[in-house]
Amino acid sequence: MDPLRLVGTWDFLRGVHDHRDGAEYTAQGRAEFTLEDDGRVRWAERGTLRWAAGSTPVSRTLFLAREDPADDGASAPAWLVTFEDGRDFHPWTAGAVEHLCGRDLYRGGVDVPAEPAPPSAPEWELHWRVKGPDKNYTMTTRYSRPR
Repeated sequence: MDPLRLVGTWDFLRGVHDHRDGAEYTAQGRAEFTLEDDGRVRWAERGTLRWAAGSTPVSRTLFLAREDPADDGASAPAWLVTFEDGRDFHPWTAGAVEHLCGRDLYRGGVDVPAEPAPPSAPEWELHWRVKGPDKNYTMTTRYSRPR
């Protein structure tokens, strides 16, 4: 999916399963995708994280930035997800992606329907399996347009 198609407001619902202790977490909120003057797409999420013992407000900001195409004359610019501080996170591409965070490996995927989804279906999803000495969880986030 072209990140420019994301511009606007999305609802998100995130489920997290911690494989270390079996804990379940959910986060729900809004994601705003905004085209910046420099051509990047700002991806700002705000919501509430809930678990058995309580809840807390959460937020994060990422960016989708164009990478320069390869100098072969045939490649189109690719997109890269970056953290707010500019560090690379992962390529924005359908299919499998990876990110090494310290000693923990994030293996994930962007799942985008080939055709526009019906209004009742998720528009797109992100899946992560994170495993290493410090983290061990799975996370799925569904994004859909507000009704």
